[in-house]
Amino acid sequence: LGRLFDSVGRRPLITATYGGAALLLTLTAAAFAAGWLTALTQTLCWCAVFFVASAAASSAYLTVSELFPVEIRGLAIALFFVVSQAAGAAATVVFGFVLEGHGRGALALGYIVGATFMALGALAAWWLAVPAERRSLEELVVEADGEDG
Repeated sequence: LGRLFDSVGRRPLITATYGGAALLLTLTAAAFAAGWLTALTQTLCWCAVFFVASAAASSAYLTVSELFPVEIRGLAIALFFVVSQAAGAAATVVFGFVLEGHGRGALALGYIVGATFMALGALAAWWLAVPAERRSLEELVVEADGEDG
């Protein structure tokens, strides 16, 4: 997928990969809730979701790293770390809920929540992403500063 981000465009592909991961996770949730998955097919579904989602996350990170100064990136990474820690703490509550006997539906709901966050990432990429493909860093910085370059 890497070559497509620079040829087709980062904005549409970050949007498509986050959206695709959300769709795949939603389908996985539905199949899981219906009891259609075995351990093997569940694992294959997760592999597909993670493949698409990791392309989205990697390309988004690379795009941000090209556009923002180190200080802002450091602050963003710290913020995302804190948010991920909070999400990790919340996940223990969700897993506890599932383990208390709330079954497949509760875990499928957790998948849907994750898919919703990925869909929100797709919308944010469509709205906020900078078309940076095939452009130099200098060109992007001049555009961001509003100068005539």
